[in-house]
Amino acid sequence: MARTRRRPIGHRCGSIAAAIFVATGLLFAAATTRGAEQPPRFFRIGTAATTGTYFVIGAEIANAISKPAGTRDCARGGSCGVEGLIAVAQATQGSIENVLAVASGQLEAAFVQADVAQWAFQGKTPALKSCRGSTAPPENGVALLGKVGALRNLRAIAALYPEAVHVVARADAKLRNLGDLKGKRVSLGEPSSGTLAEARLVLDAAGLSECQVKAQYPRLSEAVGLLENNTIDAFFVIAGTPVPAITDLASMEPIKLLPVAGQTREKMIGAYPFLAISIPGATYPGIDNETPTVAVSALLVVNAAIPDDLVYGITKALWQDSTRRLLDNGHPAGKRIRLDKALEGITLPLHPGASRYYVENNLIRAQ
Repeated sequence: MARTRRRPIGHRCGSIAAAIFVATGLLFAAATTRGAEQPPRFFRIGTAATTGTYFVIGAEIANAISKPAGTRDCARGGSCGVEGLIAVAQATQGSIENVLAVASGQLEAAFVQADVAQWAFQGKTPALKSCRGSTAPPENGVALLGKVGALRNLRAIAALYPEAVHVVARADAKLRNLGDLKGKRVSLGEPSSGTLAEARLVLDAAGLSECQVKAQYPRLSEAVGLLENNTIDAFFVIAGTPVPAITDLASMEPIKLLPVAGQTREKMIGAYPFLAISIPGATYPGIDNETPTVAVSALLVVNAAIPDDLVYGITKALWQDSTRRLLDNGHPAGKRIRLDKALEGITLPLHPGASRYYVENNLIRAQ
């Protein structure tokens, strides 16, 4: 049966990025023309590749917390964001780049995997064997977190949703479990991504090392193209389900997900802040059965130097009814962002501004 020619991976998210760019321009215009007496405050949220879940959810949250000067009030059906704030989702390599950028003040906020946040805050990273001849720049990954020391200025606003480990392979590949990856061509993620960090942990728990696979380190959109062209055998992604790039791929090319199960799963849960979950059947086209795997919480992280009142306003805006409607009608992962789950899986101290909001809403006690 002939297959419809697929649009390039990232086309849809590229359109989203363009829309965000246009929206940001409109917000800027509104802020400068209506509120010249109060300059707008720009707030960058580091996400990941535009073909992943971070970027899509980041754009939705940026929209929710923004309120350019002169716009209609929340009570009158307008924006429920922070007065004068213009937030924008910024594409990055992922969690490791994000945590370093927030700590150094290059980003105001970012999405970061809970385990990466914990390593960064404590200045302690997993001791995994390095690979001679690896093409992943050692200074750009988990190793760099160990070199820079404890980043004690990191603070959390909320836990958002669980990020599942995906190990994606072509449906016709002779791969049934993680052990079958030995000697295969595998994309482990970009050098400064959380995906690469988790891929190394998964391989280690499965009794493999990075040296025992033919590792590659492309961005997600490139990895998808390589798998489609049968240039690699599998790729790793850690993200909230469904991942847009995987959905696009599965709609045109039969794929399968390798399970993270058994002793591998138990070892990861025992050593790191992972949760045992399953990716439900029908999450991706053509995959009807659920796939056991592990997940870690995605955190919204800021620098401790961000003013308390600003973080309080952002936290309040995040949990407004209007934001709930926006998230429920956006990416499916947005439905999992719930106030009653906001403090689960957090591995950093809360920012005082966020703490104030949770105390007022009886989620935590005043310290």
